[in-house]
Amino acid sequence: MTARFVRFLALQAALAAAGLPSGVAAAAETLTVERQQIADEKAVFATVESISVVPARGRIGGTVVQLNVREGDRVTRGQAIAAIGDEKLVLQMKSLDAQIEALHAQANQAQIDFTRIEGLVERGTLPRVKLDEARTALNVAENGLRAKTAERAVVNQQLSEGQVLAPSDGRVLKKLVTVGSVVLPGDPVVTVAQQNFKLRLRVPERHARFLKTGDRIRVDGAELGENSPKWGVIDLVYPQIEEGRVIADASVEGLGEYFVGDRLRVWVSGGSRPAFVIPAGYVKTRFGIDYVSLVQPGRTIDVPVQRGRELPSPSLPDGLEILSGIGAGDQLVRP
Repeated sequence: MTARFVRFLALQAALAAAGLPSGVAAAAETLTVERQQIADEKAVFATVESISVVPARGRIGGTVVQLNVREGDRVTRGQAIAAIGDEKLVLQMKSLDAQIEALHAQANQAQIDFTRIEGLVERGTLPRVKLDEARTALNVAENGLRAKTAERAVVNQQLSEGQVLAPSDGRVLKKLVTVGSVVLPGDPVVTVAQQNFKLRLRVPERHARFLKTGDRIRVDGAELGENSPKWGVIDLVYPQIEEGRVIADASVEGLGEYFVGDRLRVWVSGGSRPAFVIPAGYVKTRFGIDYVSLVQPGRTIDVPVQRGRELPSPSLPDGLEILSGIGAGDQLVRP
């Protein structure tokens, strides 16, 4: 009898003394099965939507002479995204410049006349009434010059308002005009989706009574191109039912900020029910049949079970529902 065979017989004797079969280690991890209340999850569809979609509008009418963005571009608040030109404003500016030059010359001439008449009045050559008339003419010329200068500033402001600015930080969803388009004051040029996208859920009304603010929702990782699911929280449940569905908004971290209107499958709570949930590592599969290792007095046996849906949670990422084969209080051994 070889030394290797002697060691094998000693190991078999030790396992038998511990009441375990030769395929299970004595220090195997055990789990006590407990019935627990779980959320009865229902699959609903949700769409990725912006908190709000705002239009960037032109403040003056005219022709679009420049367009700096396209669909999908990210913009910041106050960024110039288009320019609107109006030839009439340019002509008005040239006309006002000519009038200001003429009024400036009149004001200078009135100042010269007032200075000359003031000297003559002091020497007694002219009566004082002439001085009052010269002072009035000078005030009229200066006030006319200030009025035209203010009018020019108004037209200049209108020209500067030809710049169409982004109303908020976000992403351009759609261009509504092209270069050369004629727009009126207040016409939208592009639409901008604000940042911090949310999921908009449409839940059948029969599940609406179980839905409330603060509930957790689950998004399958495959929907977002990831391996693990993502969790979110319902922020708002709208009180109006539309076409038999209740609308709710949920925040999900890492949702993405490019595609708006993307449809995702989301699991929401439709009530609660009792169930047995164990880590998936306690289940082993042989020849297409699922088994768990059940500890009984003096031995460990493999019991066939029927698995249900995967029920991952933040505390148990690999949670698996067992429909039959185990009961409350059973001791399971991890394979």
